[in-house]
Amino acid sequence: MEKNAKIYVAGHRGMVGSAIVRNLQAKGYTNIVTRTHQELDLINQAAVEQFFAQEKPEFVFLAAAKVGGIIANNTYPAQFIRENLAIQTNIIHSAYVNKVTRLMFLGSSCIYPKFAPQPMKEEHLLTGSLEPTNRPYALAKIAGVEMCWSYNRQYGTKYLAVMPTNLYGPGDNYHPENSHVIPALIRKFHEAKVAGAKEVVVWGTGTPMREFLYSEDMADACVFLINLPADKYESLLGSDESKSGKFEPPLINVGVGEDVSIKELAETVKQVVGFEGEITFDSTKPDGTPRKLMDVSRLKSIGWTAETKLDAGLRVAFQNFLERGT
Repeated sequence: MEKNAKIYVAGHRGMVGSAIVRNLQAKGYTNIVTRTHQELDLINQAAVEQFFAQEKPEFVFLAAAKVGGIIANNTYPAQFIRENLAIQTNIIHSAYVNKVTRLMFLGSSCIYPKFAPQPMKEEHLLTGSLEPTNRPYALAKIAGVEMCWSYNRQYGTKYLAVMPTNLYGPGDNYHPENSHVIPALIRKFHEAKVAGAKEVVVWGTGTPMREFLYSEDMADACVFLINLPADKYESLLGSDESKSGKFEPPLINVGVGEDVSIKELAETVKQVVGFEGEITFDSTKPDGTPRKLMDVSRLKSIGWTAETKLDAGLRVAFQNFLERGT
């Protein structure tokens, strides 16, 4: 991307979208287009079409999505599938109509089967049943991957889907019920510390394994990938299975390549926050997928590796939580 290229970041107020904007600005990009939800409702097809026709962005980061943890996914399944399908359909099609040079679709590791081999490779997509607690969201994201693939095959577009592992960092959602595991734990331990509580109860058994990627690292990977030379970038865009005989979606995993148990995570968050009580686990609550570790060998082979260690990233995230006064 040229430094003055017009770049649209959809979802720029979210954790990943805001990190992408910061990364672009730090690298000297000067023509970044953003819209708040009030300015542009991405579920509104006509509004999205009008926006693209007027702005004509050259590059698009599709980081906008309805996201949440286990409780939110269980409570609002219809909204999760409908809103995500609408957002990505509107943006991907308008990008094609307005001849966007490259588009990056951000998905989630939950697209892979619940019992996928570990670590999960890109080729494991659609090889088994999904985790029921977030299946509507996962199916929407799978549809986004297929849509990028279909447009690439039919129209020659250059749309790439990136699948991050579990993300955390500045700008995360710390809602007591609708947040993901790291922000939920940060809030729980902080509130327990302030209240002088003797224990913090964590959902599940503590045994599931999870991989966590700092949001600023995720943004750096996205900008690195969209800037790849044509030959390397196009090698990631998948193939036409009817011609190649291979299942090769335009998909690349982004993660750190190692995981920790929820118990280890809780102990690390406890230390970062400075809570001095005990941790107990409520085994009557759901664990979710037993393990979710991404195979990131494809990403490493083209020259990118995550740099931020979990404890260091958690300290920044906790500081951000305190500054927000949540």
